[in-house]
Order: sequence, then C-alpha cells, then structure tokens
Amino acid sequence: MGKMVGMAGSERNLKQAGLGVTGICRAGAGSVLCLMLAWPGTAVYAADVPQQPSSATQIVAEMLANESAASQHKDHYAYLSKERSDRTGGHLWTEKVVETNEGKVRMLTEQDGQRLSPEREAAERGRLAAIVADPDGFQKRALALNNDEAHARQMLSLLPKAFLLGDVRQEGGYLRIDFRPNPDYEAQSMEERVLHGMSGTMLIEPKAMRLHHIDGRLPQDVSIGFGLLATIHAGSSFATTRDRLGQPDWKTTLLDTDVNGKAIFFKAIAKKEHAEHSDFVRVPDDLSVARAVEMVEQ
Repeated sequence: MGKMVGMAGSERNLKQAGLGVTGICRAGAGSVLCLMLAWPGTAVYAADVPQQPSSATQIVAEMLANESAASQHKDHYAYLSKERSDRTGGHLWTEKVVETNEGKVRMLTEQDGQRLSPEREAAERGRLAAIVADPDGFQKRALALNNDEAHARQMLSLLPKAFLLGDVRQEGGYLRIDFRPNPDYEAQSMEERVLHGMSGTMLIEPKAMRLHHIDGRLPQDVSIGFGLLATIHAGSSFATTRDRLGQPDWKTTLLDTDVNGKAIFFKAIAKKEHAEHSDFVRVPDDLSVARAVEMVEQ
C-alpha cells in the first residue's frame, strides 16, 4: 500500500453532541453515508476539463467543494426505484418516484416482481390522495428528511480531518483513493465515532471532479460508552454509486447498506438496504405535489 497522507480542509469543527438510541441507529455508518452521498443538484465549473490536482488531498478537497456547490441546486427528476430494505419489510419494492421541492412522491407498483392486487393498488392510490389532501403533513415529513440530509452533508465535512488518504490510482477511468481512520483525530460525538471507524475506497470522476462511488467497512467493532450505549459490529458496510445523467447533473443510482449492532439494554439495531435507481427523466423545478401524484399514477 502506498504512503498515507493526511487530508486537509477548512470545514468548521462540529459541536460535541450526544444521541439517543434512535439517533444512533439513524447515524449508523451506512445510513449516514448513504444520505450524505444522495445529494441532488448541479455544479458550476470554471472549465470543461479542470487542472488535475497533484495529490489525493487536493483531489478530495476539490471534489468536496464541487459536491457542496451541487447541493445548493434543486434540479428534480422522476425515476424508477427498486428497493429491498427494512422499509419494505424485506420485500423487493418497485416504485415510481417524482422529486418536488416539498419532497419525494412515491407510488408502489410491484412487490417481489408481481403487480399489486386491485385492493393493494387502491390502498396505494388512497395514500397518495391523502398526501394531496394534507400538504402540510407531507411537507413536515419532507422537512425531517431534508434535515437528515443536511446533517449527513455536515458529517461529510469530517473527511478532511478524520481520515488518511492513500495514493491516487487510475481505475476504469476514475481516480481511486483509499481511506482509513486518522488515529490522531478525536471524534467529537457518537456519530463521528461510527463514521471514523470506517476504512474504504472512493472513485472520483476526474473531468468534473465529482464523487462517483464510495464504499466502506468497519474492520472492528465500534463501541460507544464502553459498549453500554451502543456497539456497531465489525463487517458493517456501505456502498454508494452516483452517475452523471448529463452535463452537469449527477444522481445516486445504487445504495447498499448492511449495518448491525446493539444498543442500550442489548437491543439489536440494524440497517439493511439495497436500492437501484434508473430511468431518470427531468421534471420542472416548480412541480407541485398534486402534479407529482398525477405523474406517478399514470
């Protein structure tokens, strides 16, 4: 393995904070990183082909700057989602998804490869009708999601401080950079303890300097409060892939998370998700929730 170098960055330090059991579960390594890499948006570039930085530190700093700029934009898409997760009860759900300023409107169309029964489809359309009838409730749920995404982006800012980078290598047209915990970094919160325990790989697209793929795995258990509050078990992992849809939009096309552990009173905690997103179609930025419902019902 090549010489490791420390990551440099000017992101502000996070305030020390604690989490309850729910927060720990949500901030499990996979869920945090899946959220942090599901950024929507568009980045603005000074040139079509930027000057390639000479070190892993510079490459990652430029990538993070581009991702931060992209997160400020709100380009929306309709797409097809195939997901098997805790949310789906372990079933494979096929859903139509349409993004709006208020949140994502979803309609379930298949379960485990089979079309819904007439009764199940009627219930799904009833749920969508309730969204249109109660826009305030839908917006509150969307706001909670947006807060989680903002928090995840904040966690991503830990990269320049909490990890060490390997040498830059070419892999399939991308720049590959391995990362591992920086032993000199002291985590400031429970969430940071989980994130900081990860070792993995990033693939960065060199022309746009955007993150294409990241995966990580816990090589050993991460204990919080000497294991009394929570323990995230070794082998817990995540993988996220993002692809360019066209200059300059990027969207998440793959999420793969497998987090296992225990929390207070030895309650089991887990986060399992495999999701694939495809068939992206651009939709208006000012699309209403009611119109999004109409689109997924077509």
